[in-house]
Amino acid sequence: MTRAAFPGSFDPPTLGHMNIIQRSASIFDEITVIVAENRHKQYLFSAGERLDLMSSLVEPWKNVSVALCTGLIVEFLKERDIPVLIRGIRGGGDFSYEFELSLMNRALNPGIETIFFTTDPKYVVIRSSSIKELASFGGNVSAMVPEPVAQALGLKFNPR
Repeated sequence: MTRAAFPGSFDPPTLGHMNIIQRSASIFDEITVIVAENRHKQYLFSAGERLDLMSSLVEPWKNVSVALCTGLIVEFLKERDIPVLIRGIRGGGDFSYEFELSLMNRALNPGIETIFFTTDPKYVVIRSSSIKELASFGGNVSAMVPEPVAQALGLKFNPR
């Protein structure tokens, strides 16, 4: 059985993230979506909110689960015996960063293999930071995020 993990901050989850999950779920026996918590980063959604959003979004896939990680991803993978790390790539800038990160992860845990998924072209310009900015001005983000995420963004920026 091949197990893989797809880590990210998912602040917020995007259609690009969901596309990577869908594609990887058809290749690997088990996927763990890791909601990463970095104490040096400012998030719009709390770790619990991001965990809840992702958990509801992955319900259609029986081989996909969601977990929270507050430490090093490579340690999380080692503890759970997950040998494959999935990373999404939108372009050259992403590849450069992700390539260097994969080398560091490999140095920390030589048993980890990183697999890069190139984005579907229709999601290449979707960035969580841009989505949050657009949503903060009341812009329509429905073409970039799943409907529950669009609703959650609306509540964050326009609480009733």
